[in-house]
Amino acid sequence: MTVLYEDNHIIAVNKTCSEIVQGDKTGDEPLSETIKKYLKEKYNKPGEVFCGVTHRLDRPVSGVVLFAKTSKALTRLNEMFKNQEVKKTYWAIVKEKPAQPEGRLEHFLLRNEKQNKSAAHDKMVPNAKEAALSYKLIAHSDTYFLLEIQLETGRHHQIRCQLAKMGCPIKGDLKYGFARSNPNGGISLHARNVEFIHPVSKELIQITAPVPPDDKLWGTMEKMV
Repeated sequence: MTVLYEDNHIIAVNKTCSEIVQGDKTGDEPLSETIKKYLKEKYNKPGEVFCGVTHRLDRPVSGVVLFAKTSKALTRLNEMFKNQEVKKTYWAIVKEKPAQPEGRLEHFLLRNEKQNKSAAHDKMVPNAKEAALSYKLIAHSDTYFLLEIQLETGRHHQIRCQLAKMGCPIKGDLKYGFARSNPNGGISLHARNVEFIHPVSKELIQITAPVPPDDKLWGTMEKMV
């Protein structure tokens, strides 16, 4: 576990594509529990340690995840995420060059619980939710393209689904149409940066997550930006 930022109220870590944020049916230890153990040991805390989950990343996605160390911070951060007061920037590596170097995608996303997948529609369909993001092409190699994405809404598999709908499935994302999986089992989607006003101190906080070190393509792309 790599800690990117920590103070009395919040802690941010750089999630790898194998880690889960919250417990699921796999029974694997979630980051929330790993952080509790880390805090208990670091501060020699007796009894139960508090660690509140404020948002999630899909398991195959890497990057910055924010947790609350106090209930006060958790309540305020939950409100901030709900009100879209936390600016989240993602990086995605795709094989196909987008038709436009930058743009805004608006779709209606319908989630399929059984398949754990979402479908993007151009027009409203029953039970669908509006989804919007902006993207910009910021670097490319001979065969791959790096997109920077600003999320406007937080829907299930939103970036994965909307980029696939645009004809640019994320590298390694078999679920949304990429041909091959990545060697590490993850997908080339990385939560690069979060920016927000601290829930307690009211200072501007900016946290950047280095790209996965075990993937040469990520390293190459990062140097180009």
